[in-house]
Parts: sequence; structure tokens; C-alpha cells
Amino acid sequence: MATAEIERELASLRTRLEDWNYQYHVLDAPSVPDAEYDRQMLRLRELEAEYPHLVTPDSPSQRVGAGPLAQFSQVRHELPMLSLDNAFSREELLDFNRRLLDRLGASADPVEFACEPKLDGIAVSLLYREGILERGATRGDGSTGEDITHNVRTIASVPLRLRGEGFPSLLEVRGEIYLPRAGFEQLNAEARERGEKLFVNPRNAAAGSLRQLDSRLTARRPLQMCCYSVGLFEGAELPARQSDVLEQLRAWGLRINSESRVERGIEACDAYYEELAARRASLPYDIDGIVFKVNDLALQRRLGFVSRAPRWAIARKFPAQEELTRVLAVEFQVGRTGAITPVARLEPVFVGGVTVSNATLHNADEVERLGVQIGDQVIVRRAGDVIPQIVSVVTQARPADAKPVTFPDACPVCGSVVERAADEAVLRCMGGLVCPAQQKAAIRHFASRRALDIEGLGEKLVEQLVDRGLAGNVADIYRLSREQWLSLERLGEKSADNLLAALEESKSTTLARFIFALGIREVGEATAAGLARHFGNWEALLDASEEALLEVPDVGPVVADHLRQFFDSKDSLAVVDALRAAGVHWPDVEPVAAEELPLAGQTWVVTGKLETLGRNEAKACLEELGAKVAGSVSARTHTVVAGPGAGSKLGRATELEVPVIDEAGLLELLAEHGIKL
Repeated sequence: MATAEIERELASLRTRLEDWNYQYHVLDAPSVPDAEYDRQMLRLRELEAEYPHLVTPDSPSQRVGAGPLAQFSQVRHELPMLSLDNAFSREELLDFNRRLLDRLGASADPVEFACEPKLDGIAVSLLYREGILERGATRGDGSTGEDITHNVRTIASVPLRLRGEGFPSLLEVRGEIYLPRAGFEQLNAEARERGEKLFVNPRNAAAGSLRQLDSRLTARRPLQMCCYSVGLFEGAELPARQSDVLEQLRAWGLRINSESRVERGIEACDAYYEELAARRASLPYDIDGIVFKVNDLALQRRLGFVSRAPRWAIARKFPAQEELTRVLAVEFQVGRTGAITPVARLEPVFVGGVTVSNATLHNADEVERLGVQIGDQVIVRRAGDVIPQIVSVVTQARPADAKPVTFPDACPVCGSVVERAADEAVLRCMGGLVCPAQQKAAIRHFASRRALDIEGLGEKLVEQLVDRGLAGNVADIYRLSREQWLSLERLGEKSADNLLAALEESKSTTLARFIFALGIREVGEATAAGLARHFGNWEALLDASEEALLEVPDVGPVVADHLRQFFDSKDSLAVVDALRAAGVHWPDVEPVAAEELPLAGQTWVVTGKLETLGRNEAKACLEELGAKVAGSVSARTHTVVAGPGAGSKLGRATELEVPVIDEAGLLELLAEHGIKL
């Protein structure tokens, strides 16, 4: 083949792959299957291997990483990368606005602001010359950073060549490189398997990834970049508003945050802060606040700078998700399956918006990995509704009287023998149904909303039932008389009658809910629903062999083994028989293969507040119909269910022309397919 033909094919392959890369990593709207992308990339690499003199630095094949550097070189920023002033309260945000109005005059009220989530990552600068990525650098001290070009080239959302036209001959783009939570969990899971030290948090992992001298290591880490501003530029004009600058960057192939928006007036900014704070834990990445910038660039220039920060911007910070405290003691809790979990009792500390005094230590392996001792100073983390956990120990501050954590030789509740299986990190009480802790946990789970939903049977009542010997298993709660319920503390006649009514109502359930309520190890809601669909009735499930159980989606050898152990246990089946004798019942269903379900192969997204169902219950119902429920909207999304307060996901659905229904539409769909709520 002539060189001219090779050059044309290479150019075509590079353009096609960059288009697909842009659609996938910047627009979140993939247009081809991964297999097709891989085939075209393989063809590109084959041609470049055969004709190495035709390899270009902006080729998609050049993201794989090169050999290690000896050290990082220094980069001086032509325009300093300034820090921002912070506001930690609504009052401080209002003070910021008053200062703006004093300088701009009352006629400027209300000011229009560009609002952008403050990603918890690493600030970087990208320099493009004639549209080609020339250099990447860290912020450093604001004046001087480190040259990390070899590493940023491996990040898929960083274009090696700008798209479109009209970009400046010299363009410096500034943004944040971060590690999504899913990628962080994956990195730590792999490190745990290799017995290596774990990263403390996603920001720490992102920083470590960017400071790899061997960029091949960086290439294996799923880093992302979002742009938030422009520094130096020459040879073209940029839009006059911050929000329009960001849209222009996106048109040139750079990723911007989909949660960004424009608000008019500081009260609207404060409302946006509250909205995003409420959704913070559900975002796929960490943010530690919101940045508010005067949107008009001419006004920004009028306002100028003070010291090392602009007068026209401020970061309203969320409550810290990590804080320093001390371990006062370690106690051991026994769960529903007998798992003995060490729990650190801490000096109370305000973190993640609440006061934390306890943190889980998970198991013996985690205690050993952390090296935590009683008396240690530790960093504790709480993100949203996640259970607080200790992420690292400040060993330099360890007191002389620190004590190692010693695991019990017997169950701390019932005194039964404890065992640790060879393939598990968990220590378990073998007392089973004679262990009060396991009895309490099993009843709480059985009565929980996603199981049999027995309203009014809370933790305090369950504690009393077991401690007084009134209930030893879940079937016992149905045989108690009204007088026995009234004998419990803090339960009056009206509450007792309401509870008895809730117990009676709970007897009518579904096979999926019943399976889940039994608390069989590793059997969650989705697995329980899959078992119910596959077998249709309890008897067929009870008689199923391990091989038959393995035919159910989401059931692997471990889950199948736990199921068979439960079905082979006389004690477990006696409880099931007692429940059925008490009147707990459900309709049999026609067995159906997963691929035959009405929503099979569809991806749905639920956003906003749902008044009747709640988002978790809506998710469970959609999964029961075969849908996959995702956390973000893309071109692959089939339908979005949007309740009041739906934010960027609704906007994204509108932008991609994805169908949107409200809660009433969802309820109608569920009723149409026979799901009773």
C-alpha cells in the first residue's frame, strides 16, 4: 500500500477513535460498542508498528504511557494559579456578596454567578499550542508546579488534540484531576489482594497516581479531569461569561462538570448549595464544596484580586468528611449471621455534618492492616450516609500506654465458640439461634421496610422482646398476645394496636420479600427477586440443587452454598414452617427467565424525591421487572424517573432526548405489570 494511502487510513482511524473517545469520556454518550473501539485501536497500533515514522504525539495510541522518568522537572506558571477564599457558613457567603455589591454598586444586584462543584482532586494546568497538548503541570505553590505531561497524556478525558476550530494558538486550560469513587474502590480492592498499603481517600489516590515517574502505572488508573477556567491564551477571543467559556471548552473536547449551573443572586446560590449538599453522597466522585464565581468576566476584571485570591470568587465548603480523633476503646458487636465486628469507640468529633463517636473496624485483617491500637490518634472519615470508618493511624503520635486490639476467644454476647473460616476475614459466633445478638439482628432485619415492613417494630422493642425471652426467632413475634406486647416499656394501648395491625398486614407479602427477610447470608434484594422469578414458588426453591441454583443470575457458588446450608438446616426450616403456620403467605408466580422480563436489557435512572415509593423501593421494583438501575444518565439510558428536586440528571436527560416520566407514570407502569405496593 502506498504511503499516501497509509497516511489517509491512519488519519481516518485517529479521527474516528478520538470522536468515540470524546463521546464516551466527555459527553457520557458512547456511540459504539467497546469491542468495535478495541478493533479499530488494534488496527491503528498495527499500522503504527509497521510505519513508526508516521506515529504522531496526538495519536490515540499514545495514551498507554512511556518508560519511567528519572525525576519531575519544574514548571513556572506564566499566570499564577491562585487559591480561593473559603466560606464555611451561609453568613460568610452573604458577607462575600455584600462586599461584591459594595464594590460594584447597588445596580449590580442581583449578581449572576457561575456555580461549579469543587472537586476533591488535584489542580492542574494543560497547555495547548495550535490545538496540540504540549504540557501538563501541577498547581504546586501557585507560581511553580511539576511537569506531569507524561502522566496527563494517559487520561482519556484529556484531549491530545483540541476538536473543532477557532481555538487560540496558545491556550492554557485549568482544571481538577480526580479519581471517581468506583475507581478508588477498585484500586484499593486490588491493593488489598496484593497485601499492599491502601489509599486513604480518592484525592490521595489521584495525587499518588499523578506523581508516578512511570506513566504506565498512571495509565492503569481510571483518572478523570474536569476543566474550570482558562489561564494564558493568545491568538483568539474567548466568550465574555465564565459559563460560556466552559461551554466553549467542552466544544473543543474538554470535559466540564455536568452539575455546573448559572444562578442569579446569592439566595439562589445558597439554595443550590443546599441541594447539592443533599445529593453529595450519591455523586460518583468526591466534592468538598461549591465554587461561586461572578459570571461576567468584565466584572471579574473590575473586582480584581486581593493577596493570592480573586475578589470575584469564593468556595462555600461542605462539612469536613475527615477529622482527627482518638480511639478510646474497641468493643465487639455480633451481627445477624454471627459476624463479630470490632467497633472503635472514639473521642466525639464533628465530621461529615454529624458528631461521630463510633467507627467500624470491619474485621481482624483490617485491624492488622491499619495497625490501630487503643489510645491511637486516628483519621476518621464519614461520607454522606456511609458508616464512619478509620482510614489511617497517626503512628508518630502513639502514646506509651497504647494497647493492641485483642479479639475475643468466645462470643462476647452468648459465650459460644467463635470460628474463622479459612477463606474469610470474619470471626463468627457459632451460637446461631441461641445467641441473643443474632436473634435481635434477625428480627430487626425481618421487620425492616425492604423485608416484611412491620411498622412500629423498632430496635428498642426488639431488644426487650429478646432480653425478656418473649421472642427467640422471627416466627415468635406473630404468636405474642396483646397483653404481652403491652407489657413492654414505652408501648401504650394505641401503639400496641397499631403494631398488631402492622403484623397482620405483613403476613401478606411476596416470595421475593420473604426470601430476603429470612436473612440468608449473601442474599440481598436483587438475588431474592431473581430466585423468586426463576423458581416461582417456595417448594421448588427448597428442592433446588446447587446446580439449579447456579442457573439463577447473580447466584454464584458461594451464594448457592449459603442457600443450600439454610435449606438443609432443620432449625431454619422449622422457623419457616412456623411463619407459614402463623399466616405469612404470598402468591406463587409463573417462573420467568431474566431475559423475558418486561424491562430486560433496559437501563433506568431514578432522580429527585419520590413521595409514594422512595428511591430505593422504586429501584427494587424496576429491578424486579428486569431493568438495570444506574446512577447517571447517558445515551444508553432507556427512561428517567424524575421526582421533585430532580437536578442535573433531568437536564442531562433532556439534552440527550431520553424519555422522562414522573412518579405517577412509574406507579402506572408497575401496576400494569402486576407489582403491588
